Amino acid sequence: MDHPPTARPRRWAAAAAAALLLFAALAALLAEHGWTPYGFERDAADWSTAHRPSAARTAAAAVTSLGTGAVPYLLALAAGAVTVRALPAPRPTRRAVLLLLAPLLWLLAGQLLRYGLMAACARPRPPHADWATAASGSSFPSGHSFTAALCAGLLALAVTRAHPAATRAAVAGALLFAAAVGLSRIYLGVHWPLDVLGGWLLAAGWLALGTAALPRVGSRRARQPSPAP
Repeated sequence: MDHPPTARPRRWAAAAAAALLLFAALAALLAEHGWTPYGFERDAADWSTAHRPSAARTAAAAVTSLGTGAVPYLLALAAGAVTVRALPAPRPTRRAVLLLLAPLLWLLAGQLLRYGLMAACARPRPPHADWATAASGSSFPSGHSFTAALCAGLLALAVTRAHPAATRAAVAGALLFAAAVGLSRIYLGVHWPLDVLGGWLLAAGWLALGTAALPRVGSRRARQPSPAP
């Protein structure tokens, strides 16, 4: 059953509000706890430290590197490119450029928000002796987890709109990518589990907020000419 066009932005706005409220509740919970780790977070850190063979540590470092550097921004650009290709011809140049850059700009805006929240919360990271990779800044929310979830979500959303038949594969790939990067941060000892959860919630809210604000572009079906009456 198709939903009215106006219902889609409302649903995305509701999803954004829910995710951001959960993020705020999590931040309040941690602040009430003095930003110190909960017992289960310490247990997760201790387990990770005790189960880090060289091969697993190398693999985790390779996975965690996907959440920073050029990769997330290339994925955001890929999301824009997929969106532009889904536009029915002829594609207005101005609109095509806007849609090409929109995911990248939203990712950059999200990074500014995330940096501000990390500075405001200032949660200490796990003990430096437990780190198996380099890290900087505060701990909450996890920057790698936020960045990986957001860029993967942007690409998955673009793919599902351009190729509805690929929706399940795109969503599964995005979830797997976000989960792998986030869990690698815990495994490498540079984040507490709730830091990663906070990064995921913030990314979900930011992705939904941006989707609610942008107009829906035509899918591949929109390219096909309408049958003559």
